[in-house]
Amino acid sequence: MQPLKIVILTPDPERFRGALTLAAAHAALGGEVAIFCQLEAAALLREPFTAPKDAEHEDKGLPPLAELMDDAAELGVRLVACQSGMELCGMDAKDLPPGAIVGGPVSFLQAVGDGERLLVI
Repeated sequence: MQPLKIVILTPDPERFRGALTLAAAHAALGGEVAIFCQLEAAALLREPFTAPKDAEHEDKGLPPLAELMDDAAELGVRLVACQSGMELCGMDAKDLPPGAIVGGPVSFLQAVGDGERLLVI
């Protein structure tokens, strides 16, 4: 299965929810996945992992954002926080969830191989 690379462009928790859902599904099917949180989207990787529509999702039997984060981590989804974005958001490495790394757009795109899927959200 082709690896999947996802870029999150804005700090929108609902877009992040969608990205995590797609990433977890791809990983559950045996695919490698990395999510890059660009610029201010790096703030999505700071606890608490909540979204305004968490209650609505839970009411319908769907997981809240924090549970999606746990599921993605268990499935091996790699999270990459934009170094410049972390600076913009007043974050440092200790603010990231376990396993998340710091990177930049150049290193992230260099890791996208021929034939890999790149999704921008």
